[in-house]
Order: sequence, then C-alpha cells, then structure tokens
Amino acid sequence: MTAFPHLLAPLDLGFLTLRNRMVMGAMHTRIETLDRPRERLVAFYRVRAAGEIGLILTGGFAPSRDGLMEEGAPLLEDEAALEDHRAVTRAVHDEGGRIALQILHAGRYGRHEHCVAPSEGRAPINRIAPRPLAAADIARTIEDYARTALLAREAGYDGVEIMGSEGYLINEFTAPRTNRRDDDYGGSFAARVRLPVEITEAVRHRVGRDFLVIYRISAIDLVADGMSGAEVGLLAQRVAAAGADMLNTGIGWHEASIPTIAAAVPRAAWRFAIANVKHATALPVIASNRINTPDVAEGLIADGVADLVSMARPLLADPEFARKARLGLGAAINTCIACNQACLDRIFTERAATCLVNPRAGRELEFPTVPAARPKRIAVVGAGPAGLACAVEAAARGHRVTLFEAAPEIGGQLLMARVVPGKSEFDETLRYFRHRLAATGVELRLGTPADAEALLAAGFEKIVVATGVRPRRLEIPGIDHPRVLSYVDVLARRRPVGRRVAIIGAGGIGFDTAAFLVGNPAEPLDPACFVASWGIDATLAAPGGIAAPAPPATPTRAITLLQRRDERPGGSLGKSTGWILKAKLRRAGVAMVQGAAYDAIDDDGLHVAVAGERRVIAADTVVICAGQEPERGVYEALRRQGAAVHLIGGAREAVELDALRAIEEATRLAIAL
Repeated sequence: MTAFPHLLAPLDLGFLTLRNRMVMGAMHTRIETLDRPRERLVAFYRVRAAGEIGLILTGGFAPSRDGLMEEGAPLLEDEAALEDHRAVTRAVHDEGGRIALQILHAGRYGRHEHCVAPSEGRAPINRIAPRPLAAADIARTIEDYARTALLAREAGYDGVEIMGSEGYLINEFTAPRTNRRDDDYGGSFAARVRLPVEITEAVRHRVGRDFLVIYRISAIDLVADGMSGAEVGLLAQRVAAAGADMLNTGIGWHEASIPTIAAAVPRAAWRFAIANVKHATALPVIASNRINTPDVAEGLIADGVADLVSMARPLLADPEFARKARLGLGAAINTCIACNQACLDRIFTERAATCLVNPRAGRELEFPTVPAARPKRIAVVGAGPAGLACAVEAAARGHRVTLFEAAPEIGGQLLMARVVPGKSEFDETLRYFRHRLAATGVELRLGTPADAEALLAAGFEKIVVATGVRPRRLEIPGIDHPRVLSYVDVLARRRPVGRRVAIIGAGGIGFDTAAFLVGNPAEPLDPACFVASWGIDATLAAPGGIAAPAPPATPTRAITLLQRRDERPGGSLGKSTGWILKAKLRRAGVAMVQGAAYDAIDDDGLHVAVAGERRVIAADTVVICAGQEPERGVYEALRRQGAAVHLIGGAREAVELDALRAIEEATRLAIAL
C-alpha cells in the first residue's frame, strides 16, 4: 500500500480524470519575456507533466488589455497566440498530464495607465490610480472572461481557472474595502458577489459542460473590510451553483501586512480557512499555501480539509515531486524552502523566476542533463551549498567525485542559516543533499581538511574549490575585546551572548543574527503561535479574518542594530520577505541606527558617532556582522603549484551569504566539466 493513498488517488470528474490529487499552482514566472519563449514554456511545463503532477495551472493570462499586470504581460484575447498555447498543451498531454489556463484580471494592481477597479482608490502597492468601471465596462469584462475561456478550450487546455483571489479585480468587487459602488454590483453582499457569479455563468455557458471550470476563491482576505468566513462560504455556494466544477483557495491580498507564503509561515497554517470553504460546498476543494511535502499534503486530504493540494513553488524546486511521492522517494524530493529569493523576489524586480535550490527551473534549456563524454576523477573542496551542488551534479553525469569537508558534517553556511527562526526549512535542503551524495556515489570525506599537495599527488583530473567565506575583520580599536563576537560565534552557539547586544552591520546577516537572538523559534513551526502573533482571526468571524495581534513577549535582550550607510536599515533584504523580518524585530524592540561611525569597543560598550554626535551603546556583547571575505587558502596554494583549478561560491565572490548564486554557479560548472 502506498504511503500517500489519498494524495495519489485519481479524481474522476466525469468528463475528465486527474491521475492524482496534486496540482501545480499558478505562478507568475516571466519566462515569456526571455528569448525563445515558446520553447522555454514548453520545456518548463513538459518536465513537470512528466513528473506526474495531476493538474497544471498556468500563470495568469489577462482577458483584456485593461486587465494586464503590466505592459507586455500574458494576454489571451484573440486567436493570434493559439499556436504557442497549443505547443504547451500538446507537451503536457504527451506526458499524460492535464493543464488549465488561469484567467487573471489584475484590477487595481495593474501597473499601467489603463488599470481599472470597482471604485476609486489606488492600491497601496501600486503608484497608479485605477479608473472605476462603468456598467458597460462590467458587461464587457464578463464577455472578455467568456471569450478567453473559449480560446483556452480551442488551444487544447483541459479547463480554466477564474482568478477571484489575492486582491485582483474579482476579489476587489467582493470586498467592501474596495467596492463602494451603489449600483447592482455594490453595497449588499449579493451585489458584491454578482460579478464572480456572472463571470462563472458566462464561462460555463461558453465552454460547455465537458470543460473544467475552477474558481479561485479568497479563503481569507487578511485585510480590513474584507469578507468574513460566512461570506466566503456563501460565495463558494453561489459560484458552485453558477457552474464551477472545483474551488481553489487563495490566501490574503498582495497588500496584506500578514505573511502568507514565506518560510515565516508554518506549513499548512491556513487549513482553518480552507476547511471553511470545504464545509460550505460539495465541490472538490484545492488547498494552497505552504504545502511543501507529501506528508503535509496527504494529511490535509486525509483530514477532510481539502480534496486536492496546490503546490506552486514546490514544483519549481522539484518538478518530479509527484513521481517521487508515488515511488515512496520522499527523501529524494528537493523541497521548497519558501525563501522567495529566486521566485517572488525576482518577479517583483522584473526578472524571470527560477529557484534557489533548483537553478534549472524556468531555464530547462540552459541546464541539459547529459552524461559526461569521458568520466573524470574530480575533487571538490568544501561541502557548503556550492560544493554540494557541484559534487552531486558532476557525479550524476558519471564523473567520479570526492568531496572534502574539514567540518564533521556537510552544510557550511547552511548550518548557521538553519538556526534562524523562519529558516529551519534549510534542514530539508541538507537532507536532500545527503540523499543525493549517496545516490550519485560521491565519496564524502568529512573532518578532512584539503591539502594542496595531497590533492595534486592523488592525481585528480579536475579540482573545484568551494571553501566558502570567513567573517570580515574590522579595524576598530578594541576589536579584540573579550565581549566581541562574530556572527559565526553566535549562530554556531560557540560563545554565550549577553543581555545587551550591539550588532555592527545591518545587512542580511545582521538581521538574521538579531532574529536569532530575539526570535521565538516556535513561531514558524506552530500555527497557533503564528496566528496569535500576526493578528489573524482563525474563527473567520471578523471581516478579512484579522484581529488584534497578541502583545509581544517581554524582550529577553536589548538589541541595537547599526549600519554605516545613512539610509534605512534593511534595504538589501528580500523584497517579499524583508518586511516580515523588519516587522518582527520592531515588535521585539530592536533599535536600528543608520549612519553610524564606529570609534571603539571597551568595557562600556560600543562607542559610535551618529550625525556628528558621539555616544556609547551599552553592550555586554558586540557582534560583528560586517560582511565576509573569501576563504582561498587551498585555491592559492594550488595556483602557486600551477594546477588548473576552478573557484566557485563564496570563495570566488563573498557578497552576503548567497546560496542562490553559489548553487547556480556550481551547477553550471558541473555541466561544463
């Protein structure tokens, strides 16, 4: 018997059967903005269909130009692009998969001069104010959805998903927050939900009964004046009566000040909101958000919370997620760590998405998996993220790889990152690499510092150095004072930390160190703690599902975070996650100082000058988080002896702790070796 009987059970909808209950959720990827977009999209979706995912939902396609996310964003309003779509649907069907096109009207989130909304009012996350829709505009919009759905059918899709969540146009109509109309589409609940009902009816009428129509409902808005749980349930019933076959659940608006998909959110934290939708209707319901392992997915279905599970970013991390689950290879799954660094952060900065733990994602054409023409003996020095990625990729191609690591365990900087509250998902990355080392036959030598002469004497044909970084030493009077620690001392728990702490450096490492010192390690793991601390009404009685946050615990430490630059601290943090970390530190009472010049460290603490004023930050411990320097001792020794050696990761470029760049760089090298 399979370990995941509910997850792997087929779903027969009468006119369509899904091979399992796993859905690849819709994602903005910007793949269409790269060169060779059709080939890239075909490769992207084909590999995930081959990985046995039950249903693929495409990224959102606007039904009209006023519904675009931005100029040049995906649009399906006529037959001109159908051949591109047919290439995608054929590829998915060739691999035994099913695929539905998401129809997304951006509403007031559209970053262009023609954006529209139910009522006046600029979105907090958009600089452009929308034009309110007139009654004739609404009728045209309903027709636009129906036309796009029919085009999707003609393109070979198995269905469409009507995006009614995340604060886009339809969701803007359902919530009093953004719908202040006094006509037939505003005011009462029945009027506010008229648009989604009429869109669903129009789509169903146009495409017929034997075509999958999914409605993505906002299970919890997480904004003031949003829908209550009771209203969400009633809307679910009305779109079901209007012709929807299935309900997908969305969580929160993009402007919400509560995290929804970052690693700071516990796995399956939104089950209470999804269950509310499930209990309201007999339609199959898809659970979403922070579901990244087969065990979590199976539990949601087995417990009756949902009938299917949507996993978007986990299918970036591992396109073979479903196949591995079927084969009982859970340890082989490259788990999404919800870091957002290579997916959402890139999308929000107008770049194409990929994945930190899987640099092939979205770039399948650039990372061919081909056997080595002639297997070589390769030494990789350093088992941090760069060394691990290079070793397993090279070994998978048939090379004979020996991996040297001076420490007693693999991981390098990941071992420190994993102890920061909200970053424990790095444990999954380490588990994955342990599995891959064994599966690819890498010879792992732990507790073995590499020696240049020994490497040369062993006759390795290729040597790759990935020895990482060391903390940068600052030249400040008193830098050798006993109360001065590096971030390594703190995160590796090598030395005790006092009650009063000054942190020099407010980049990613400084913020992570502060979070480690003040954070509640249970919060990202405990849904009850998460709900209370972020002010979420799990009863769903309150409009938008928001409540007053629980008062923060009394800080156990007084922490001051300082930086030299005279600008707001945290500017280098991830766009989609930095605000979460800053909010946590503010609640914990962490003081942040910008434009600081460091004068000295002594028994009184840290002496600084800020805006020309000299002062002392009383500190029992001063933590240096002022960057890194590459660790190149072995590399330089090999070069002096004339060896041909490759340098990757932090040892090549020590800018922050960049696992994203390190893994991508290492993978590219392994393909080229």
